[in-house]
Amino acid sequence: MDNDLNGKKIAIVVENGFEQVEMTGPREALDEAGAETDLISPADKKVKAWDLTRWGRSFKVDVPLAEARAEDYDALLLPGGVMNPDKLRVNQQALDFVKAFFDAGKPVAAICHAPWTLIDAGVVKGRRMTSYPSVKTDLKNAGAEWVDEEVVVDNGLVTSRQPSDIPAFNKKIIEEFGEGTHKQDKPPQQGEPAMAGHSVD
Repeated sequence: MDNDLNGKKIAIVVENGFEQVEMTGPREALDEAGAETDLISPADKKVKAWDLTRWGRSFKVDVPLAEARAEDYDALLLPGGVMNPDKLRVNQQALDFVKAFFDAGKPVAAICHAPWTLIDAGVVKGRRMTSYPSVKTDLKNAGAEWVDEEVVVDNGLVTSRQPSDIPAFNKKIIEEFGEGTHKQDKPPQQGEPAMAGHSVD
């Protein structure tokens, strides 16, 4: 594979009610590319998925959120579902964990309703993103540029709209996670020229 993820460790953060296929599809693609993936959750030992219109399978929690450290991971994957990000966005520990990836310039991928969590982590302002249509207004109100595309990449942040976008989403997360840390746009220090805007694929 062109974008081999051997040696890369990926955090996947979920709460009960995450959309099952939005975790299993990308996780399988990451595993096949050679990455090591950890399912991280505030839930105790097992976390339950939502499967389109009903409860889905239960999955083993590899690392409890309380014990997870962002510095141990190379990238972050946030599956969607309605209940899942709605719970994560009010969990300060989850928000701090998510924000640490952005602070370090590590790649992050979020699909469907998952950008709700990014809004509350305070990391979407000035970003070009997509999401499930019902999250559009929330993202725009938080300062993001929302577009209706199957996958959008902005300086290491990968977003997609819904389960049907998963093939395109998977392709881009493997590329971005393979590239590793992205330089973040920061206010220039005194005497330094201002940096250009976000790079967009």
